Amino acid sequence: MPVYPSVTHALAGALVDVLWFIEGSDEEQMDQDDAVKVMENVAHVVSELSGEQRGELTGLLAAMAEAESDPARREFLEGFPEGFGLLDEAV
Repeated sequence: MPVYPSVTHALAGALVDVLWFIEGSDEEQMDQDDAVKVMENVAHVVSELSGEQRGELTGLLAAMAEAESDPARREFLEGFPEGFGLLDEAV
């Protein structure tokens, strides 16, 4: 079990794990309409973060991507900020 330097880091990791599972699930594992709702809800929540909070989360995601050995998951992590609206709101 990894040791996280902060609760924010632990929760960001847990969020990524859940979204990674949803992203990779098929219709037998999860209703796709429900999957879309979850993803949209996460995008809404992160869009409500302050600029400082978005920056912190984006930094955590970048560090997680850098440390990731699975190329597909690394790509997911690298695309997270744009895909979930973290960059759009930061402008």
